[in-house]
Parts: sequence; structure tokens; C-alpha cells
Amino acid sequence: QRQFVESGGGLVQPGGSLRLSCAASGSRFSTYTIGWYRQAPGKQRELVARISSSGNTNYADSVKDRFAISRVNGKNTVYLQMSGLKPEDTAVYYCNQVPSLPFWGQGTQVTVSS
Repeated sequence: QRQFVESGGGLVQPGGSLRLSCAASGSRFSTYTIGWYRQAPGKQRELVARISSSGNTNYADSVKDRFAISRVNGKNTVYLQMSGLKPEDTAVYYCNQVPSLPFWGQGTQVTVSS
């Protein structure tokens, strides 16, 4: 059973940057598409970025040109570099496979506020 542990969140001012990390357990990590999802208060969880096994990336329009997803397969780790952060990016961020598995990590809180 794959597990995900997210870290790197925090409080940042608008326009600031953060780098989130996702450590995954389990085998064959390199063969799966991994995504970063987020859930803001009162809203549904949404997929904001994903990276395939070959390194192809896709982004939601709301984060395109501001966020960058990357992976290091040898470390079973996926990163999300976030820049130009906006208050509407405030959410709990999770990583998971795409399509997602039914079990989720605890997530990491990102708060963008002055």
C-alpha cells in the first residue's frame, strides 16, 4: 500500500515562494503519474499539477506559469515549487497518484496572507 507524506507548507506573503515535498512509499514509484492536489476551505479537492513517469507535466490554468512540479525517482520524491503565490492558493496540499488512490496523507497547509 502506497503512502504519501507531504511537507514544506507554511505562511507566506503574497508574491512569495514555497517548495513542497512529497515522499512516497511502495514499489514501482517511477512508473506512476503523481499529482499535487489542494483543498481550500469549503471547496472540493482539485488537481493542480501532475508529472508522468517520463517527466511530462501538466498544470491547472490557475497555477500555470507559477508552479513547477518535478520528481526524483531514486528518492521516491515529488516536489512542487510554487512562486508568485496568491491568497487564493491558500489550501491544504496533498500528493497522490493520478488517478488518485483512496488513501491520502495528512497534507501540508499553505497559507498566503499579508
